Amino acid sequence: MKVDIFDFDLPEELIASEPVFPKDSSRLLDVLDNGTITDRHFYDIVSLLTADDVLVFNNTKVIPARIEGRRGEASFDVTLFKKTGLSLWQCLIKKSKRLKVGDVIDFYGEVSAKVENKSADGIILLHFSADDGTFFAFLEKYGKMPLPPYIRKGKARDDDKISYQTVYAKKPGAVAAPTAGLHFTEELIKKLPCRKVEVTLHVGGGTFLPVKVDDTDDHKMHAEYGEISQEVCDIVNKVKKEKKGRVIAVGTTSLRLLESAAGDDGVLRPFHGETDIFITPGYKFKIIDALITNFHIPKSTLIMLVSAFMGIDLIKKAYAHAVKERYRFYSYGDATFLHKK
Repeated sequence: MKVDIFDFDLPEELIASEPVFPKDSSRLLDVLDNGTITDRHFYDIVSLLTADDVLVFNNTKVIPARIEGRRGEASFDVTLFKKTGLSLWQCLIKKSKRLKVGDVIDFYGEVSAKVENKSADGIILLHFSADDGTFFAFLEKYGKMPLPPYIRKGKARDDDKISYQTVYAKKPGAVAAPTAGLHFTEELIKKLPCRKVEVTLHVGGGTFLPVKVDDTDDHKMHAEYGEISQEVCDIVNKVKKEKKGRVIAVGTTSLRLLESAAGDDGVLRPFHGETDIFITPGYKFKIIDALITNFHIPKSTLIMLVSAFMGIDLIKKAYAHAVKERYRFYSYGDATFLHKK
C-alpha cells in the first residue's frame, strides 16, 4: 500500500506546543463508524462509556531520557532510545560522528558510558556504569523529558515532567509518552463508570521515526517491550465472551499490545516480550472495539493504524473536520474517540 495515501495537509500552527490545564479540558472529536462526527470536550468521555465497558490503560512511565555528556572537551546531547540489556541502551546522539567504539562519555561526574557499537542507521549502543535502580535515580536528578521534535524543537522544561506524563504512570521505561492518556486526571478517572485495567508497553524512540519508504510493505517497524498479566486477560476475555461491553484501548500503544497478545481465536493471553506489530488497512482486529487516541502525523504508522480501524475515508473526513475546527494536533493536542455503533 502506498504511503502517500496517508498524507494530509496540516497547518503548522495547529501543532500543539503547550498542554492544556486541566488536562481533561482538551477537546474530543467523537467519531462513529457510520460517519457521525461530534465535537466534545475530553471530560465528556464519561457519558460515552458504560458499566459493561473496560478501559485498557498503558501504565508505562516516561523517564527523563535526555542527558548531556562529555568526552574531554567535547559535549554530547544523548537521548536514550531503547533498553536492550543490563545497563545497555540504544541512543541517539548529536555529533555522534565524533565518537568511536570504545570511547567513554562522562555524565555529570556520576555515571559514565562506553560506546559499544555504532550502527549504520545512526543508533549508538552505550553501556552505562550504573545498574537500573541507580541509573533511573540519576535520570530523575539530571535528565530532561524526551519531547518529540515538533514540541518546542524538543526543548523540555521542568514542568514537562508533569505535563508529559500520565497520572497513572507506574513502571519506568518509556522514552515517549502514551499520549492519549495525558488527557486523564485523577478526578476524571474516579468518575468513569466502566472497569479499568492496566498493561505496560514501554514506548520507544522509534515512535518518532518517519516512514521513509514509498510502500508500507517495505517499512520495518520498531520493537517495544510489553507486559499483560493473566488478571487483565481474564477481565478482557470475559467482556469479549459476554458481548455486552466494549474493550476500549487508551492509546495506540495499548491497542498494539493487546492485538499482539491475542490469538486468531480472539482470546487474549498473558504477554511478556517485544512486539513489532504493524497495523495497516486490511488488518482484522481481534480484541479492540474502540480507541481513544490523539491526532497523528501524516504518513506515520499511527495514521495507518487508525485508518485500519475506522477506514481511510472516514479518518480523512474526521481529520479534515479537525483542521477546519482548529483542533490541536499531536502529543500535547486534542483527542479522538473512535468507536462503532
